[in-house]
Amino acid sequence: MKPRIKIIASTCLALCMSVGSFSVSAQQLNAEQQIQLNELKTTALKSDLSYQLIESLTTEVGHRLMGSDGDKKSIVWAVDKMKALGFDKVWTEEVTGSYWLRGEAKARIVAPYPHDVVVLALGGSIGTAKSGLTANIAHFATFADLKAAPDNSLDGKIAFVSYQMERHIDGKGYGAAVGTRVNGAVVAAQKGASALVMRSVGTDNNRTAHTGVMRYKDDVKKIPAATLSNPDADLLVNQLKRGGEVSMYLQMTAKTDAEVVATSANVIGEFTGSELPEEIVALGAHLDSWDVGTGALDDGLGIGMVMAAAHHIGQLPKRPKRTIRVILFAAEEVGLLGAKQYVIDHKNDMTNHVIGAEWDFGIGRIYKMTPGVGAQSLNAIRELAQYLAPMGVALSPDNDAKGQSDMSALSNEGMPSINFAPDGSNYFDYHHTENDTLDKVEPKALKFNTAIYAMYAYFAAQAPVDFRK
Repeated sequence: MKPRIKIIASTCLALCMSVGSFSVSAQQLNAEQQIQLNELKTTALKSDLSYQLIESLTTEVGHRLMGSDGDKKSIVWAVDKMKALGFDKVWTEEVTGSYWLRGEAKARIVAPYPHDVVVLALGGSIGTAKSGLTANIAHFATFADLKAAPDNSLDGKIAFVSYQMERHIDGKGYGAAVGTRVNGAVVAAQKGASALVMRSVGTDNNRTAHTGVMRYKDDVKKIPAATLSNPDADLLVNQLKRGGEVSMYLQMTAKTDAEVVATSANVIGEFTGSELPEEIVALGAHLDSWDVGTGALDDGLGIGMVMAAAHHIGQLPKRPKRTIRVILFAAEEVGLLGAKQYVIDHKNDMTNHVIGAEWDFGIGRIYKMTPGVGAQSLNAIRELAQYLAPMGVALSPDNDAKGQSDMSALSNEGMPSINFAPDGSNYFDYHHTENDTLDKVEPKALKFNTAIYAMYAYFAAQAPVDFRK
């Protein structure tokens, strides 16, 4: 049940009138809080802070692969920035994992028509022998086709999956394409392949390959796994269409250094709540990135947004009731290691995480909000939606959101979540490539989205509602 709010007649009149650009009859926020929310929106829309943070991170640190020098620098950078932005508390929590080295990757079509092609090792892949390997191509249009091949049928060939990711505003084409990347090497090895080469999981037509994490199984032979740029995948398909054997040379020096433990950290900062400091509204992004590009979009955008949003809230004349906690997770790209460690470290206070949201997708403006809350608290979410509606943000009819990326680990522990859907039409042109750089950031959209995250966090920190109910 939603709590009743006792208000005097003058306040009731104010609640029913427009406050700034809002014109809603509030149930959760009083007139003063509505004014603060409107001021917060105005401040965020005018501020360049989120962009400045991304520029600083990509210029002064660069890529942030788990365990790399850039990863270590990013932890120091994040702590220093949070302190400079006035966070009340800032600390780190250690995260450990394997230390993978990309090395170099070279490939060329040997026959029938020789061409050098662009490849990248998948994250976690082993390398080839020092001299590389040359083998005929076994072509599969989809991952399902590869799965359907008889075991031990490929006789040392290079398995090539040519499936091309589809472009969608919500990025839904990613799920259909990414299975090959994650599990393809295991399946290809079971079929007898000497290596896996796949079309990049991306929507671009650039001669750049897309990396990303892959997995092995202990009881299946490990084989090298690489992605091929979209134009070069087309080139390979065109040669295969002509009939006859097509052969490829592949050389990779990637390896996991078993003697080194990669050490990183979750970086956490808070603005303490004025009345309910133990209750946490969580804003998340991941601090690590792949070692190609500078991680401006993935996830520099999220880092800049959540840090700036929390800072803007912290500068209000009166703090909201609940604590705003920003969590910059370590090692998301290599398996949500930071998020998994966070859940372990905070197992005794997960019930204090009243709601959370992460940014880890998209470039353009947010157009939709999907909740994942208790049925009784949906009316509060509808009120939040009224504040966001003038900005073109629609409320989804669904109430099944799980936290994005790292926040999914917290959702699995019972934390309610909100997912904001931005325009991601172009996101997978740059995702996990050397083209993930600052110039791809859209400053106007960034301000807009930062304002939405700030408004959401402020509302969640003020609303006297249990989002689990």
